[in-house]
This record gives sequence, C-alpha cells and structure tokens, in this order.
Amino acid sequence: MGLQRRHAVSSRGTWRVAAPSAAALVLALAGALAGTAAAAPAAPALTLERAMALAREGARPVAAAEARGRAAEARADEARAQRLPRLTVTEIWLRTDSPAEAFALQLNQEVFSFAEFVASDPNDPDPIEAATTRFEVSLPLYTGGELNGRIRQAELAAEAAGAGASRAGDGAAFAAAEAWVRLAQAREQAALLERSLATVEAHAARARAYVEQGMLVASELLRAQVEVARVADLAVSAEGAARTAEAALSLRLGAPLGSSWELASLPAPPEPAGDLEIWLARGGERPDLAAGRLGAEAVALEVAVARAGRRLRVGLSARYDFVDDVPFGTGGDSAAIQAMAGFDLFAGGRHRAAVAAAEAEAEAAAREVEELAEAVRLEVRSAYEAAATARSRHATAVQALAVAAEVERITSERFGQGVARTIDLIDAATARREAETRELVARAEAHLSALGLALAAGRPPEEAIAGGARAGEPEPGMPEPGAAEAGTPESVAGRSDDAEQQSGAAAGHRSGEE
Repeated sequence: MGLQRRHAVSSRGTWRVAAPSAAALVLALAGALAGTAAAAPAAPALTLERAMALAREGARPVAAAEARGRAAEARADEARAQRLPRLTVTEIWLRTDSPAEAFALQLNQEVFSFAEFVASDPNDPDPIEAATTRFEVSLPLYTGGELNGRIRQAELAAEAAGAGASRAGDGAAFAAAEAWVRLAQAREQAALLERSLATVEAHAARARAYVEQGMLVASELLRAQVEVARVADLAVSAEGAARTAEAALSLRLGAPLGSSWELASLPAPPEPAGDLEIWLARGGERPDLAAGRLGAEAVALEVAVARAGRRLRVGLSARYDFVDDVPFGTGGDSAAIQAMAGFDLFAGGRHRAAVAAAEAEAEAAAREVEELAEAVRLEVRSAYEAAATARSRHATAVQALAVAAEVERITSERFGQGVARTIDLIDAATARREAETRELVARAEAHLSALGLALAAGRPPEEAIAGGARAGEPEPGMPEPGAAEAGTPESVAGRSDDAEQQSGAAAGHRSGEE
C-alpha cells in the first residue's frame, strides 16, 4: 500500500494512465459477467398443467398406488401358477431299528443280503441309517372349481388395483393443482398488499404535505398512518402464507420442501362444459367406483369357492427316489406314479357355514357398492353446484372490482380538488383492496371448484382447465398486471401536481372540515 501511495504522489501522470486502465478492466469484467448471466436461460415458469404432470410422475401416493398394482398383478400370476405342475426336491435322513423299516431300507438301498437276513434275528435288527433324495412332481387335475375361482379373484383384485392407481394419479394431480392455485393466490395476494401498502403510503405522504402546509388537521395524517401500519401487517402475513404455500406445493410434487417455484399468473377460471346429467353419467365411470364393483364381484366369487370344498378333488403325482446310507447318495433308486381322488363325507357343517358366510359377505359388498354409487352421484351434484356458484361469484367480483376502482379514481380526484377528506380517500383505497381480494379469492375458488368437479366425476383434472385462459393471460375486463391502477403510487404521483395547483381549493376544504 505504501509503495502504491508513493507511486501515486511522485508520478501523477502515471496514475492518470493506470486509473483508466483499472476502470476499463472492471467494466470488462462486469460486461463478461452480465453476458454470462444473459446467456444462461431463465427457468420456465411452472404452469398449472406442468404441475399436474409432475405430480403424476413423482408424487408419493402415485408411486405407492403403482406399487400396489404391481403387487396385485404378481398375486394374480401366483394364482395362475397353481395350475402348473410343481416340482420339489426333498432330502430325508432316518436312523431306525424298526424291523419292517430296516428290512425295507436295505431293499431300497439295494444292499439286502438274504444270507445275512437268515443269519440275523429279523425281529431285532441292528439300527440302520438311510438318506433319501426325492424328486417329486405333483399336478392338481380337478379342484371342484376352487382353483379357477381363486385365479379369477386375483385377476379382479389386479384390475381393481389398476383402477385405484388411476384414481390415485387423478388425486395427486388435483392435490398438486390445488397447491399450485393456493401458491399463486398467496403470491398475488402478497403483491396486492404490497401495492396497497404503496398506495396508502402515498396517501399518507400527501396528507403529511397538506398538514405541513396547514391545509389539513393532524388527525387526518394520523388516520392515514394507522392505515399504513395495518396494511403493512397484512403484507407481512401474506408473505408468510406464500412461503407456506410454496412448501405445500413442493410436498405435492414430491420435491424437497425447500424447493423454489416460479409460477405463471393465476389464469381466468374455466367454464364448466356440459350440463348436470352429463357429469352424473361421467361419475358412474369413476375409477374408485369401478374398483368397488370389481371388489364386490371378487367377494361374490367366494361363494363358488366355498362350495368347491364339498366337491371331488383329483390329483396326480410322480416321484423318483435315491436311497443310500449317506445324504445325497445314489446307492439305490426307485420311481412311483400315483393318482389321488377324494372328497369330504362329513366335515361337521364347516362347508355349509363357509357358503353361508360367503353369501352374506357378497350381499354386504353389493349393498356397499350401491351406497358408493349414490354417494358419487351426490358428490358430483354437489361439485357441479359449487362450480356454478363459484363461477357466478367470480363474475360478480369482477364487476365489483371495476366499480371499486372507479370509486377510488373519482375519490382521488375529489381529494385533489379539496372536496373529499383523507378518510374518504383511505376508505376508497380499502374498498378497492377488499374488492381485489374478493376477486382473487373468487378466481381461485372457481379454479378449485372446476378441478373438484372433474375429480368428483372421475375425469382427469387436466380436462377442467382445458377451457380456461392460458396461464399468464389476463382475464377479459381485468386490468393488466403491470398497468398503473387508480390509487397506486404511479397514478397518485401523476395527480400530485394537479393537486398542488389546486391548493386554494384544498385550503377552503380544510376550513370547511375545521
């Protein structure tokens, strides 16, 4: 540092040359960094459609439902495999001094000696060790219909699991869409309150200027400052709600809770397509209702399975044995084929009770499916009415917002002319903010009710937004997001000069207030 200072003092000409060179280096570095930042493409905004697609791909409930579907398919394969031959290998080791078994084992080991047999006492043989390696094939030929019933039950369970996976996908898409709408709503609410805060701050600044000029009493300024504090509190709460909503969206998309998402603006709500009867017909095909019907069919098959316990059963088996005095030896070998047939002559009423229980379970399942079908119809009807009501409320909120904006504009002009009071201006701004909030809430609820109607009718939620405005497009009749609005700092600043020029009228207004 000392060397640099001395160089600057002793050689001012050199300093003047070096300084521009350093500045040029800094500018060049800044330009390079700016160019790099410009070259990096901005991440695309997460649209409502993309959020639902991501939820279908990575949401945990979807993965769980798909895993259950694979498990049900595997159980169906297991049931079908019962029809195929079964091959088993068994190793049996035995040590015995039973006369009959000792005699038979010597024969099976092919080491029997008639001379030793005659010389010994057949009734008190020495202990003998034997190991049998058995290969056996068994095949059920007829089970009275039990095997076919079990296979069909497993197949129905797999179909029901597939329907359940489809419903889980729709549910995950709806949950992601709901979280997306809530986050978009929370962020727009926070932005709305930020604009409102800037507006009331501008009003308070104007009131302060008038008080300093003696054209307003101090209570008018205090009232404006109270409103500034209240809106500031609301803005802080809205920011916290937006952060919570962002974490909820991450959860629905299967992403870490700390993920950040750039969203498109909340579009205009879609128009419901079709009348009530069309939606009720769609609800009759809902995946969970289809799964319930498949489950009831599987329960009804249990009656046939229970009745099979009374019927004849036929099977076939074949085996090949190696018998030796050591395990896995091949001293002697033999083969056998046998067919088996039988049924229960008396089982103490077990089969009859099983049939009665299966019939009762089938009746209960059928009644539950009927109840579910009626519940689905009620849910669809309720969702349809909710969607229609939400859409009507949004249309009313849009009209009310336009009126509130015009009232605020007129009140602001009257305030500048000295006709309206500060409290009137603040009330108009508050009414405008409340109208904006109602419109935002109504727009979000209209979206959610349309999505809920699609879900209630068993349709993919993506169909609900097909008729709505694209994300980022303002709704007809709504102000552009970047446009200067009545009561905003931009519009207030544009009117401040006119208000100052009309100070004489304001002074008369002040004297009237006093």
